[in-house]
Amino acid sequence: MGDHVAIVGAGSVGAAIAYASLIRGVAERISIYDIDAAKARAEVLDLNHGVEFVPEATVDGGDDVGICAGADVVVLTAGAKQKPGQSRLDLAAANVALCRAIVPQLVAHAPDAVILLVTNPVDVLTYEATHIAGLPAGQVFGSGTVLDSSRLRHLLARRCRVAVQNVHAYIAGEHGDSEFALWSSATIGGVPLTAWQLPGHGTISPADREDLLAQVRGAAYEIIAGKGATSWAIGLATARILEAVLYDEHRVMPVTAMLDDQPGLGDVCLSLPRVVGRGGAGTVLPTPMDAPETAALQASAHTIRGVIAAVAS
Repeated sequence: MGDHVAIVGAGSVGAAIAYASLIRGVAERISIYDIDAAKARAEVLDLNHGVEFVPEATVDGGDDVGICAGADVVVLTAGAKQKPGQSRLDLAAANVALCRAIVPQLVAHAPDAVILLVTNPVDVLTYEATHIAGLPAGQVFGSGTVLDSSRLRHLLARRCRVAVQNVHAYIAGEHGDSEFALWSSATIGGVPLTAWQLPGHGTISPADREDLLAQVRGAAYEIIAGKGATSWAIGLATARILEAVLYDEHRVMPVTAMLDDQPGLGDVCLSLPRVVGRGGAGTVLPTPMDAPETAALQASAHTIRGVIAAVAS
């Protein structure tokens, strides 16, 4: 039997992940669980009506959490949505409560599954889920700054007039307002970004870097203000993470997971480039950072710890 992905939450993000996964042929079975049976059934029907046009797969769903049984990966998308003017951290209390309720059920039905958190604030939720699940290190992790990094690469590619596939740059830290760019290790076609100056393709000044980072940080707010929620890009990003897990790709991705062996960063979840494979989030790369980046990482960890402490009671 082929790989089974279970998606918790039939909202815009859960549906986009299911759609992207179906089109990319990520798994042979995709299950959608939601407490709203009619919503889950509607999304399942809509997807099933198009299975003729995608790689072979089955799609099922409903309001019984047992549909997640035996899944290889469970993706948690359910939770309160970010509204215009809200930060991701504003969602913490409600979504932590949901996490505490659902994670034990998911572990009971799919104890061997990798649990992938997408619900925001994803760093805080990943921390809570890691402690609740009691699974091996890395088996619980979050989508982190994979999407933020894609946003940065898109902007750099457009600014420098190169293909986005040739841009290698990461956003690290919190998936939120304290995130930062790893400029000192960023490259375009192997050329360090700090040395990039190609005739006809521009340069990237410190002011340019500040502007690009501001655009990355503000991207979700702009999308939420315009259409109510982000969906398509996080759907594609999550499908790509699922491929890295299910196909054991050992792909380097900036996902969020528990940090216990980084200097000054114990017992916190945030995003750094890691090796992602069948076991989930693996080894953290020894990514070089300059002094401002190191300080930004510590500041991001402090922000996340503050929210964790606030919702601990």
